[in-house]
Amino acid sequence: MKQFVVPILLVAAAAVLSFLLPANPWLIWLLAPVIILLGVALWDIIQTSHTLRRNYPVIAHMRWFFEDLRPYLRSYIVESDLDGRPFNHNDRALVYARAKGDNSYHPFGTELNVYSDEYDWLNHSMMPNERAASEFRVNVGGPQCKKPYSAAILNISAMSFGSLSAKAIETLNLGAQKGGFYHDTGEGGFSPYHSKHGGDIVWEIGSGYFGCRTDDGNFDPEKFARTAALDQIKMIEIKLSQGAKPGQGGMLPGAKVTAEIAATRGIPEGKDCISPAAHTAFTTPLELLDFVEQLRTLSGGKPVGIKLCVGQPHEIFAVMKAMLQTGIKLDFIVVDGGEGGTGAAPVELSDRVGMPLREGLILVNNALIGAGLRGDVRLAASGKVISGASLAMNAALGADWSNAARGFMFSLGCVQSLQCHTGKCPTGIATQSLSRQRGLVVEDKAERVYRFQKQTAAALRDIVVSMGLENPSQIRPHHLHERLNAVKSSSIDGIYPFLKANVLVDTPEATPYARFWAAAQAESFRALPDIRQTSYN
Repeated sequence: MKQFVVPILLVAAAAVLSFLLPANPWLIWLLAPVIILLGVALWDIIQTSHTLRRNYPVIAHMRWFFEDLRPYLRSYIVESDLDGRPFNHNDRALVYARAKGDNSYHPFGTELNVYSDEYDWLNHSMMPNERAASEFRVNVGGPQCKKPYSAAILNISAMSFGSLSAKAIETLNLGAQKGGFYHDTGEGGFSPYHSKHGGDIVWEIGSGYFGCRTDDGNFDPEKFARTAALDQIKMIEIKLSQGAKPGQGGMLPGAKVTAEIAATRGIPEGKDCISPAAHTAFTTPLELLDFVEQLRTLSGGKPVGIKLCVGQPHEIFAVMKAMLQTGIKLDFIVVDGGEGGTGAAPVELSDRVGMPLREGLILVNNALIGAGLRGDVRLAASGKVISGASLAMNAALGADWSNAARGFMFSLGCVQSLQCHTGKCPTGIATQSLSRQRGLVVEDKAERVYRFQKQTAAALRDIVVSMGLENPSQIRPHHLHERLNAVKSSSIDGIYPFLKANVLVDTPEATPYARFWAAAQAESFRALPDIRQTSYN
């Protein structure tokens, strides 16, 4: 009978207040809430959806109150500076400080546990090189590219209009324009907000072919050519997969398909927008390269590359074999780590599917070097990049440049409220709500985007100087050390394999990747039978 205790107490309180009311009219302010709570209690008892509410009327509502409050209490009161996921307080504070132009120095020494197995570090030199270049850029475009592009060392990673608000997209592009770095459109298409300020654009083409699709959702060469010819668009990126949700397409509910989003994506307004898991323009590595050649021709010779989260290794080697067989080469590959971000994804995919950036980057770099293709194909990294150290460590693993998404969101004012999937982002970044976007002032926040990129690139230069090098391309695996346990550490090349040029072509059996190379075929993403697999049938 515990469920009746609260209603009985409320009835008793209401009776007492009613008796005293004639002599004390002000008690009406107490009687009204009691009556409301009594109504809630009675409804809780008779409803059948929630056991807690039936057994503990009124009081049970406190559970949901604290459940809603929990993320904020944890973030602002409970967590230490090094707690918090995906980004801890210190990571976010670093971005905020650099974006605002504040002092980003840290006092009293590192807070990291340098004997933890999560610790890694870069080797400095006894002779720092103060003559290192003041700015680092990367020329992208192989021998088949007519319009190569000079990319910054840090750029804005793929975030679509629709996932991000119009003002967020506009602000990011204005920041990119100020700083001379590029802004990836994400698979949602090239919108008016990408074009408004003229910042350099990498146009990402996903499986939905938004902005270049036929009415039935297939690739439309004519629509693609019209947009790709724009001078603002510098490179084309074919999205094969994404770190946070590899192997999955997506759906934008019809209620969210506004007139602007419909026009940008080339889809009907108000109808569900489906992105299939796989592309329809190609199904094999050879067809993928044919598609690459088609896009390069239609765009007038601009660099064309792919973005992917590494999954099955033989598929990477299949693409290498296809390039060797056809002579058609990618201009660049962007490796997205399994730790990458997204507006929304099934928790199983985010947590348990997709290779982390470090392993993925090493594998793709080894594939390119081992196949003798590294000289023509550039390599980029994407996944939790927020500092100069992130850039340097990616460079040690083979990245020519890095892209960041959430880092730039922090520079816009993101507070990691984890409301991206609800449309209720409090900072107006990951929402289409005009009232929430009102707080995002484009000119002010664009300056922050610019400063974050500039100061992070400058921090990378400080590291290059301290290592005695000329530029990030000279950072090698032996410069990066990782602690294995409290008493043992090793350079990265003592932990992971790093191949020599052409070894996969000449003597693949001498590499740790022999079985994956043997299983790879240019004609299919499916693996050839592995003769070392035992059948138990």
